[in-house]
Amino acid sequence: MRDLETMNDLPKPQTLGLKPSFGFGDRLGLATPGHILAAKRGNMIPVFAQQSVREMERTGRTPKDVMMAAQKSLKKAGWTQSWGADADHLKTQQDVIDLALAGFTFFTIDPSDYVTNQADWLTGMDLQDAVEAVINAGAFESIDQIEQLYFNQTVELSDQLAISCDEREELFRAVVKYGKAVDYAAQMTTWIKSQVEDFELEISVDETDTPTSVWEHLFIALELKRRGVEVVSLAPRFVGEVEKGIDYKGDLQHFEETLHQHVAVAQHCGPYKISVHSGSDKFSIYPILGRVCRELLHVKTAGTSYLEALRVLARQHPDAFLEILKYSISRFETDRATYHISAQVENLADPIFLNVEKREEKYLDQDDGRQVLHVAFGSVLTKGRMPNDQLFNEVIMETLEQHADLYEQFLEAHLGRHIELLSAG
Repeated sequence: MRDLETMNDLPKPQTLGLKPSFGFGDRLGLATPGHILAAKRGNMIPVFAQQSVREMERTGRTPKDVMMAAQKSLKKAGWTQSWGADADHLKTQQDVIDLALAGFTFFTIDPSDYVTNQADWLTGMDLQDAVEAVINAGAFESIDQIEQLYFNQTVELSDQLAISCDEREELFRAVVKYGKAVDYAAQMTTWIKSQVEDFELEISVDETDTPTSVWEHLFIALELKRRGVEVVSLAPRFVGEVEKGIDYKGDLQHFEETLHQHVAVAQHCGPYKISVHSGSDKFSIYPILGRVCRELLHVKTAGTSYLEALRVLARQHPDAFLEILKYSISRFETDRATYHISAQVENLADPIFLNVEKREEKYLDQDDGRQVLHVAFGSVLTKGRMPNDQLFNEVIMETLEQHADLYEQFLEAHLGRHIELLSAG
């Protein structure tokens, strides 16, 4: 009874609407105090409870663990403003049920298993057969329906931008690439509606092999609308490289030009927010995102708070940090499998031969080192052990609890810079 009363007394997440927002991922359950301080550095509504099903599986946490960690910290801090809770990268009906029961209000559908990346290279009969497969799967009634909906149909996105698909191959590739994914997203939306009354929906198509063109974005948005799926945000795959844990790689002018087009689609078909996944540490594009998207912006971060936790360890428990470095390197080739990154272990200096300061610099301030640590988090937090057989997870948690002020300081400085640059833009 006491537990139930305590839970009812905790702050509840809200739906956030079309206001700029920022997701603070917390893989350890100790970062919310620092996230609160960072959130105060700008004008973006914070999403304090955010974790993907994949991350929960890798860390051994439950949806309720994630929610309660954020709620307890918010209550202790006396937080009274709006905040969100993102059930991130959902793929199955069971995912929806589990996260809904834990009280999440923002649901990110990830239909990437139904995206056909090879569509970009299909031609002739191979493309025709692939379109027929999409129709047979129930995503469309016929090729005639597809052509009536989209072939040679001009959409005026703004006074300066009109989009028309006047090549059948381009149309059919979009159908093959995203048709089943959109159809599955609509099915998942039905499952969410059966579990939750008041919620917001995001569709994620960022985990694809190639960037989402403005035509593909428009096709996805129009198909969602045709199926009655209303979204608060959509995550495309941007041009350039948006990798985990490091800054954007690519032509900034080209990024801004295409971002204007994506925002035009979002305004025309929604309006809804443009969502930036793997959004941590993209300092060079934050001013562009803030300036171009304005209110129609959502940014997600996750692993960067874990890296700041390791920075505390590097300063306060360097022996443990060294062991985690060695273990992360040994796990890298296995753990990188589901991540879009470019790090190479051979680019790294052996941490055994680095002094304490250089270890922190090479592995927490440079790209290859950050990504090696970023992707190995699940193994470190659930399997790795010190030479004395103590779990890494125990050492990390004990160190962070002993030096909570330092962890908050690092989080406020690092993520506060994110918020300031986005807000200034």
